Amino acid sequence: MTKTKRKGLIGSFIIIFLFLLLDQVLKVWVKTHMSIGEEIPLLGSWFKLLFIENDGMAFGLMGNGGLVKTLLSIFRIVAVVALFYLLFRLTKKGTGFGVLFGLSLITAGALGNIIDCVFYGKVFHYAGWLHGRVVDMFSFSFFPPIFNLADAAITVGVFYMILFQWKWLKSL
Repeated sequence: MTKTKRKGLIGSFIIIFLFLLLDQVLKVWVKTHMSIGEEIPLLGSWFKLLFIENDGMAFGLMGNGGLVKTLLSIFRIVAVVALFYLLFRLTKKGTGFGVLFGLSLITAGALGNIIDCVFYGKVFHYAGWLHGRVVDMFSFSFFPPIFNLADAAITVGVFYMILFQWKWLKSL
């Protein structure tokens, strides 16, 4: 692997690591310092931390536990493995950093929510493996869903890819 390609891969891993670290530190802080339903105003009523947990996907979609939760957790794991494989393949091909950046954000967000689902139930003693609840905390007055940094990374990554990497997307 050439030096440029190695830099692209290292840059991708740094992005993933930093977003994942921030996401998990914030989630663990919220989980250990706030009660479910507790609010901390940050910018008046416009933006606040509001601690909730959900069993579903981003923004609380498909949250009903059981078999759906297990399948969703397994899907997330498979998706992240595929994203890492794609990052490696694209790096080897010398794909530009813009594409790697967008995919790194999506990967970091997916991995952040996987950690919640796979481990939090066991770590915080309320469920088994793959049945943890995702910690959400960002609440805006103009946007009803409550979300976390991982959800934001996925959303920003997807919109970034659509808006700024559409030529690459069309080449698929």
